[in-house]
Amino acid sequence: MTNKLIAEAQAKSMTKQNVHIFADLDALSQGMAHEIAKQAQAAIAERGIFTMVLAGGSTPRKLYELLAKEFQTQIDWTKVHFFWGDERCVPPTDSDSNFAMAWQALLSKVPAPKKNVHRMPADLATPEQAALAYEKELRDFFELFSVKSFPIFDLILLGLGEDGHTASLFPDSPALEEKTRWVVPVIAPANYKVRPRITLTLPVINQAEHVFFLASGKEKKKVIESIFKTSDLAQTLFPAALILPQGQLAWFLDHSTTEGIDSFSLF
Repeated sequence: MTNKLIAEAQAKSMTKQNVHIFADLDALSQGMAHEIAKQAQAAIAERGIFTMVLAGGSTPRKLYELLAKEFQTQIDWTKVHFFWGDERCVPPTDSDSNFAMAWQALLSKVPAPKKNVHRMPADLATPEQAALAYEKELRDFFELFSVKSFPIFDLILLGLGEDGHTASLFPDSPALEEKTRWVVPVIAPANYKVRPRITLTLPVINQAEHVFFLASGKEKKKVIESIFKTSDLAQTLFPAALILPQGQLAWFLDHSTTEGIDSFSLF
């Protein structure tokens, strides 16, 4: 990552952060579902709409299942618009699709209108076409057409990889340098099963009102410790450390990600 990119991240160091640590993934998911319901209720009461960007991978599944069951009546799902932070370039029914996981765990079980589900069309002919198509959908939805404009989502959910990636923003990826595009194609590192992907860019994520990270598993501990204890170094190594939104950043962690890190006394 360039010095300029790091400096920009450091300039946002006053971003308000909250850290919530839970015993395990079940408790984490319950706590996060509660916070999401609060955010949705507040946004809908104020503006009649709630825009939420869903995370992919396997960690959010329990969260989505809870939202669809225990929290179904606490949110007016007809007012929620769903988006994605990234997607693998596979059909929407593929087992590796982030959309497929969210559909199975949440979207098929709540009364959200079809028009409120803004799937990333990652199955188009090329990742570039998919990225351009999704950016157009976002620009049309938010009615923002200037190259200098960015959308403001109410809530963006993000996961964390053991290599420090988030969404599909990987270490040393050219996508980290993007300043104007909202959505870009990326190629994941060779050790990932599905390499062609599309992802929201850092400027878009960092405009959000709220960003919630959810991380579970001891393999994430090294990245977590670096982000909170050696932030300058972390910003050179881990894209997740560059997530410093204009609004509020919150971390939802389970005990396995923080065990042995000075009891996380820094919080």
